[in-house]
Parts: sequence; C-alpha cells; structure tokens
Amino acid sequence: MTRRPSSSGDVLRLIRERHVSTRAELGRITGLSRPAVTLRVNELIAHGLVAERADGPSTGGRPPARLEFDPSGGAILVANLGRSRGQVAVCDLAGTVLARDDIATGRGPEATLPVLLTTWAGLLEAAGGPAVRGAGIGVPDPVEYATGRWDGVPIGPPIAARFEVPAYLDNDVNIAALGEYQSRFRHEVDDMLFVKLSTGIGAGIITEGRVWRGALGAAGEIGHIPVGDGGGVRCRCGNIDCVEAVAGGAALLARSPAADLAELAGLARAGDPGTVTLVREAGRRIGEVVAGAVNLLNPAVVLLGGDLTGAYEPLIAGVRESVYQRATALATGRLRIEPSLLGDAAGLAGCAGLVLDHVLAPEAVDALLTRGPSSTGRPLPRV
Repeated sequence: MTRRPSSSGDVLRLIRERHVSTRAELGRITGLSRPAVTLRVNELIAHGLVAERADGPSTGGRPPARLEFDPSGGAILVANLGRSRGQVAVCDLAGTVLARDDIATGRGPEATLPVLLTTWAGLLEAAGGPAVRGAGIGVPDPVEYATGRWDGVPIGPPIAARFEVPAYLDNDVNIAALGEYQSRFRHEVDDMLFVKLSTGIGAGIITEGRVWRGALGAAGEIGHIPVGDGGGVRCRCGNIDCVEAVAGGAALLARSPAADLAELAGLARAGDPGTVTLVREAGRRIGEVVAGAVNLLNPAVVLLGGDLTGAYEPLIAGVRESVYQRATALATGRLRIEPSLLGDAAGLAGCAGLVLDHVLAPEAVDALLTRGPSSTGRPLPRV
C-alpha cells in the first residue's frame, strides 16, 4: 500500500512540486489533522523553506493565507566542468543563478579543485553570503557516482568535508540530460534520451523522470557502438568503427576545411555543399545508433545537444532519416526528435537539479528539521 505523505518533508514537496497552497488542502491530501498540518507548516517556515502570504482567493470572509516554497531559504553550489573550461555558479533553492563565473579546467581534476573552491567563495560573497545546503558538479568523463571520484581523484568528498554539506558528482552528459528534462519536459514525458554531439558522442538517459546510470555508472556510452561499413577507423577506446570515431566532431573536422566545430557548423548553416553532405551523412550514422537506443528504451523524446547541433538542419535530417527507417513503427509512432534549446545553460540547470533532488527530498528535509531551527546550512568559508 502506498504511504500517504505526512512528514514535514512530504508537506514541503507538496508545496514545492505540486503547488499546494493552503493548509486546508494539505490536510485533505495528507489526512493530517489541522494541528498536525500547522505544526509541519510552522516548522518549514521557521527554517526558511516556506513563506505564507495573506493573499489567497477568498470564498467569503477572511481570505486564506497562501503557502509558497521560499527559494531564498539557502543556496547551492554548482559547477559544470568541461575539458577546457567550466561554468561555476551559486544558485538559490529554485535553481536560479545568483552569481556565476567561468574557470579553466584543462589541467585535470587535482588542479581544478582549488580553483573551483576559490571561485565558489567569491561568488557566494557576491551573492550576499546565503547559507549553503549542497553542491553539485558535472565533469566530462565517466565518474564513480557513489564515491564522488573524477578520473580516480576524489572531488565530492573534499567539498563535502570542507563545507559540511552533501556534494554530488556526475558525468556532464547525465547532467545536461537532467537539466534539459527538468527545465522543459518533466511535466510532459517520463522518458527521454539526450544525445550530446560534440568532439565525442554520448547519451544521458532519463527513465521515469530520473537519470539511469546503470550498474557502474557507464550507461549512455553510445559513442562506442560500432556502425556498419565505417571504413575500419580505430576509435580512442581501441575498437573499430565506433560511431564517435566515424561521425563525431573530431572525425568530421579531419574531413573538413573548418578549423573547429563552430566554423564547421557555420559552413553547414551557410549551405556549403560539401559540409552539408558531410554533416548529413554523419547524422545518418548517428541515427543508426540512436535507432537502436529507441528500440531498446522507447523514449518519448530524443534531444540532440552539443557543438554539432549548430549545424542543426542537415544533422537532424540525417538522424531522423535513419531513426525512422530503422526503429520500429511502434517506438517511433509518437517520437519527437528535437534540438537542445538550453545549450551550456543545461549543465548548470542539471547540476542544480542533481543537488535539489537530494537536499529537498522529504527524508533529507526531515533530517534537517530534527537539528533545530538554526540548522539552515553553513555559509561557504573563505578559501
């Protein structure tokens, strides 16, 4: 039997996610008595997580007070780190960016960590020093999700220890998938495949509204699925004719006069015949692999992101051509294949979502409330 929501954390979720706005409605949904609802709401207000405003709709007489989630009740630290640069920010509890900056990341995780800490310290000060409740980091490699390690280097544990808040680490493709899903699709669909097309190729899988990481965090490595008649190209993983080696950004640049992916995308948008042909054929190759994923996962949406989507029209035309030819009619009957609209913003949004899904989960909120009304997180110490 499904448990009815009844704890203070459950009440916060109803207010935050389902926009339940009155104590009476909370009582009807939870089955709690009026005093029990009052106790939980007052507890959430005391911790700065809920605000109450006397401007609800009136049904005659005194209008009821309206309850709202208060995103100013703390802050989260987020960082979307790429291979050469990263975006770093402080957000409120709704994921709204309060302050942000860019950092260089090319020297690896050990060199990046102190720069990240210093940058967060400056941004938090610029944001007015709100209390910190958690941190989320996306990195450009497979990670040990459970231990917070990037390329074997512990990143999450030092952050958690320093700031006395939980810290979460995930692959940047999973992060972007989560950001796109929560920003655009969470109220429409439950299952989505996000495919990042850049120098490399990877995928983030959303199933039943959550990131699916697999047994060891290696789910979504579609760039290393071979495609037919790829010409015997050796991939960086050691295998032959992986779709990344045949149709990834690095492979396309090797066959193009463009100096980088931005220039290649510009040539495609300008209608350069050779580039349009090159990009469309790459889309077909990528579509072969995406078609297999569609048959296996049956997503409602396939979202294409990354630097190559700057060449959107020929690329997506090639992907669609292969997917609709190769995937089953049932799996493609209502399938949407669309470009990302968020770009780099998806990374920061996903980092925020990763943290907030943990620190505002009912059990986490209940644990916070047991520590007393002064437990509102810790300000980021100076570095």
